[in-house]
Formats: sequence, C-alpha cells, structure tokens
Amino acid sequence: MHDEFTRRMDAAWEWWGAAIEDSQEGRWIRTALERRIIDDIAAATVGCPTPPEELPWIARLARITRWAAALRLAAGAGGWELTPVTDAVPPRPAGMAELLSGIYAVGEQGEIWRRNLRTEGPPPIAEVVKAEVFLFGPGSAEDLRQFFYD
Repeated sequence: MHDEFTRRMDAAWEWWGAAIEDSQEGRWIRTALERRIIDDIAAATVGCPTPPEELPWIARLARITRWAAALRLAAGAGGWELTPVTDAVPPRPAGMAELLSGIYAVGEQGEIWRRNLRTEGPPPIAEVVKAEVFLFGPGSAEDLRQFFYD
C-alpha cells in the first residue's frame, strides 16, 4: 500500500505542478468559469482551525475526503473529466481538468482511508500528514487562488 500511496502523491504533485506552471507561463489562461470554480473550491474546502493532531481520526480523514467531494462537484459543473493520475503523465498544456485530477487523487485517497478505517484501522500517520500538507496550509491546495497570476 505504501508504494501505491507514494506513486499517487508523486503523481498528484506532478499534475498540480503541470497545471500551475502552464498557467504561470501563459500556456493556460483560465476562463471566468474556471476562476469562479476555483473560488468555490476554496470556499468549500476551508481548513479547520484546530491543529490536525488534536482531531480524531474520522475528522482528520473527513477534512481530506471533503476535497474529493468538492472536486467531483467542480468537475461536473465545469464539464471536466477527472482522470486517474497515478503512473500517468499530465497532458500539456495542462489546464483545469489536470489541476482538478491531481488534487482529486489526494482527496480520493482520503476516501479510501475513511472507508477502510473500521476494518484496517488508521492509515500510517506519515501518509496522512503528507496528504494534509498537500491540501492544507501555506503553499498547499488550500492556497490555490494565490498560484494564478490572471
């Protein structure tokens, strides 16, 4: 499971990075709809002020899974398809579908952990922390709007 998690996280960062880079380099110019949807994602996924280590497992995993739900709604609203990113190279220029797919991979991992919590117990703490770092805090998906110059 650990190798699969590492591949998923590496791919999430790669797809995220491709979309942000292509936007910052002018290869992807966001539309008004894309800007609005990113604002909606930011509003729907606001982090919890309580430090994660003080939350019960179910609440920590719920913070991560909230991203999966928000991104499914965003993709549906914009007509983008969420693509599995593990072991896949993002198409270039990358845009909204690639950005959402990369972030979704992390939220989807949270859903897997949450689904397996009762039968397998808590996931490895180091993996949960990596997912939280990707999604929450400075320089993370939570700061998504700040990565765009348009």
